[in-house]
This record gives sequence, structure tokens and C-alpha cells, in this order.
Amino acid sequence: MKILSIGDVVGKRSIPYLAERLWSLRNRLGVDFVVANGENASEIHGLSARDAQDLLDCGIDLLTLGNHAFGCRDIGQFLDDHSTEIIRPANYPPACPGYGYTVRNVGGLRLLCMNASGTAFLDALDNPFAAVDRILERERGSYDVALLDFHAEATSEKIAMGYYLDGRVQIVFGTHTHVTTADERILPGGTGYITDLGMTGPINGVLGTDKDAVLYKMTTHMPARFTVADGPIEAHAALFELDNNAPHRCVRVERVVF
Repeated sequence: MKILSIGDVVGKRSIPYLAERLWSLRNRLGVDFVVANGENASEIHGLSARDAQDLLDCGIDLLTLGNHAFGCRDIGQFLDDHSTEIIRPANYPPACPGYGYTVRNVGGLRLLCMNASGTAFLDALDNPFAAVDRILERERGSYDVALLDFHAEATSEKIAMGYYLDGRVQIVFGTHTHVTTADERILPGGTGYITDLGMTGPINGVLGTDKDAVLYKMTTHMPARFTVADGPIEAHAALFELDNNAPHRCVRVERVVF
């Protein structure tokens, strides 16, 4: 099984970029399942229902979210109505719309997909390690392979999560910081891991944001309106390949730019 994980989609311009390229990439690489973090697709802060559907139409099988999960008001109903196609961090309060995980059938295997938000330098949510443990216990016996999008600020928290789940899930990847890390690897227990996928968006801004606005704020400490940067776009992702035989350990992790 080959799973392509795409870094945070930044801005509406990135949606047609994916629409033009993703299906051909899927076919060329023999990808079985595509997951992408979409929480910045609607002009940085959030994901609208319309943009979520457009991303799914690009060839993405599952959307994950993060600390801007509810930046657009209409996403709540979409989360409830499309619970197998979009998930939000599992450690959000139970009263929030949507779910923190889903199980999908991929090539005859049951794939458990989970989303969690870090708590170091981010919102004080429920403990993400405990939240993932509860999912794994609740769904024991109902899945064959599992992955986690850990949307976190601190690299230390992401690496810790990788080791915490090593040998218990097949794939752990980080999102949120928008810069691809060069530490893709297979952990000792057979879990494929990368600290951050990077982003899908304008490469000449600051994390996809217009650089002049960011520089103004950082040099003056005055308020600034952040908008998506202009210029060329790149999509950053990682390809995880799993062994066809149980326990389906990860056998390859490769960074992908398209």
C-alpha cells in the first residue's frame, strides 16, 4: 500500500494547482490513498465547506485539520456530513462538530486515520497522547493499518509522538509549521515518520503568507493584515509505502515535491 500525505494547503490558489497535478501524480506513483491537511486553504485561517469539497474533488481521499479547524463557520456541518472524508483533531472538546478519526477501506485493508493537535505553544487542548491511546483502544480489532496527522508546533512534541506510537501505528507525520523537515525515516518498531510535511502553497512568502506584511509586523510590532503570497506554488508531501504482509510495517518513506 502506498499513501501520499500532503502538507498544509495554503490559500485558494493552491486548490487548482492540485487539481491540475494530483491525479497524474497518483497514477505515476501508484498511490492508493491521499491525505492532505487543509486547514489553511481558505486564505490562511480555516477551511470553508466549498473549498473542502473542491480539495476532495482534486483527488484527495481524506482531509485533516488543526488549530484553525473552525476558522470558517460553515465547516462544522460539513464535518458532520462528511465524517469519512474530513476529520479534525481528536483532542478538541467532544462538543465540537466532526470526529477525530475515521476508518477507510483501502485495497481491502481497513485504514484507521487519526488527527491530533499538539499542545506545546498551541491551544491548551486535551492531552494528544491520551487522545490517540483512546482511539486505538476503542477501535482495537476494527483496523489493519493506522496513520496519524499530528498538527503541532514543537518539533520535540512531534518526535516524541513518533516514538510513542512506534510499532503501534504504521505512519506518523507532522503538519502545521509549513517547512519540510529532512528527517524522514522508519523508526525502530517499523513506523514511518517525518516531523513535518511542509506546505502546498506560494514558495516566495513567509510560510505561504505575503512577506511584506509579515516583515512589517515583525519589525514594527504593529498590526498587519496577513494575506496569501503571490508567485509560484509548490506542493510538498511524503510517500509512505507499507509491506503487503501483516503487520504491514512501513518499508519506505520518501519526500515528494510536485
